[in-house]
Amino acid sequence: MQEIGTVISTLEGPSTRKFSFVINKDSIVRRGQFVQLKSHDGNLIGRVLDVYKMNKYFMRPESVKEYESSGRHVDDIFPVDHWEYLVADVSALGVHTGNGFVDSSFPPSPGTRVVQPENHILSDIFGIDNNGLYVGTIPHHDVEVKLNITKLLQKHLAILAISGAGKSFLSSVILEELMARKPEQGQLAVIVIDAHGEYTSFADDPKYAGRVSVFPVSDLQIGLSNLHGYQISEFFPNLTYVQIRELVKVMDTLRKKNYGLSDLIDAVELSEKIKAATKDILISTLMELRMTGVFGVADYPSLEELTRQGHLSVVDLSGTTNLNRKQLVVAYIARKLFNARKNGIIPPFLLILEEAHQFVPETMKKEHAISRGVIQTIAREGRKFNASLCLISQRPIQLSTTVLSQCNTHIILRITNPYDLDHIGKSSEGMNKSVLKQISSLKVGTALIVGEAVNFPLFVKVRHRQSKASEKGLPLEKAATEYYARMKQKHKDAKEFM
Repeated sequence: MQEIGTVISTLEGPSTRKFSFVINKDSIVRRGQFVQLKSHDGNLIGRVLDVYKMNKYFMRPESVKEYESSGRHVDDIFPVDHWEYLVADVSALGVHTGNGFVDSSFPPSPGTRVVQPENHILSDIFGIDNNGLYVGTIPHHDVEVKLNITKLLQKHLAILAISGAGKSFLSSVILEELMARKPEQGQLAVIVIDAHGEYTSFADDPKYAGRVSVFPVSDLQIGLSNLHGYQISEFFPNLTYVQIRELVKVMDTLRKKNYGLSDLIDAVELSEKIKAATKDILISTLMELRMTGVFGVADYPSLEELTRQGHLSVVDLSGTTNLNRKQLVVAYIARKLFNARKNGIIPPFLLILEEAHQFVPETMKKEHAISRGVIQTIAREGRKFNASLCLISQRPIQLSTTVLSQCNTHIILRITNPYDLDHIGKSSEGMNKSVLKQISSLKVGTALIVGEAVNFPLFVKVRHRQSKASEKGLPLEKAATEYYARMKQKHKDAKEFM
């Protein structure tokens, strides 16, 4: 083990929670890396909070000013370079005893040698699972971060970051790992609600093409005859109980045949049992729903098509900007998946929601948040039935606090909005001020994992993806140059044709 420094005595320590050490002259220690030293109970592991330089010749500002004002420099007179040294402040995580990991309850002694930590101890301390999902490495250490699939997903996952910080990249890495699992390792059925078509590239990649299905929004259909009473109230939040009751009665008369919205509208118009005022409201509501274009005679895709073990189903919503249409689709699919899983009809699944704040908003009125109710239900009850959620969002403050609080693991990439940072600090356990400050300056591709999946907050350098990158979301310059090249070629072809 490489020795990198020596514990020193300060006004504040060493204590059971923090200590400082002088860094050896030839050693490099960086903020965020981990260190190890012998303690009373075993090997104490700590995280470097900060590194700063000291020099006794510059500790008295009045003396420095006096020398500088006289036209002489301190370093021209004294051997200042011999007295410059580095000090690292460390937060103690705990002690590796050899039989487990315990809280630090006894301070290290001044003079104790500080060394680079052993990789296997770092793995034990953070709960890394050699059979887990490989998402990246610990910065400054040659340790692969492999997350236990149950700890990561069973109690739900949230991936939070500003646009362009690498949310979709990270989620693609997780998808690669899930699809690489063998049946004996435990495979999930994975369904992605893809708001911008960023995951459709999996279907074009030869490594994954046979295990990926893409369902464009233009092809999606909700079979009206398959709807139950509680789904009617979910899809028609503005209707009263009496109005819903009358609508259900009409639907019951049509159950013997497959029917669409036009059939239902006709049946409501012809009904003599519905009052005129109620009839007008029902017809108006049904006409509005018909404009969404998602209601048909039969469901598409079917449950069997959506939920195959080891298979990825991408519900591509990039073809519409109609939020109501998107929410109807998500509400129906989510409810269908959850009910089927409760009854053991489908395998354990992971439902990934891109732009999750669109589907489970915090403040939006009920009639504009059709999918919120069922997602909240899965968040609260899904773990009992192995129905897992992954929420991906660039605006966590707009996400339902009910759902976000049920996500026991958060993976956070760069976030700069102070309101979002404050919200994350309050909703993520184990997040101290020092770690929170670093989130706003994270580089693209570096993530912070907190919660159930790891024993302590852990920064991770996300690994390179193996799948084909999406062509959507091109940089502005590239999009402009590609458009110019296409137009230039088009004019050239037209000129040659003439």
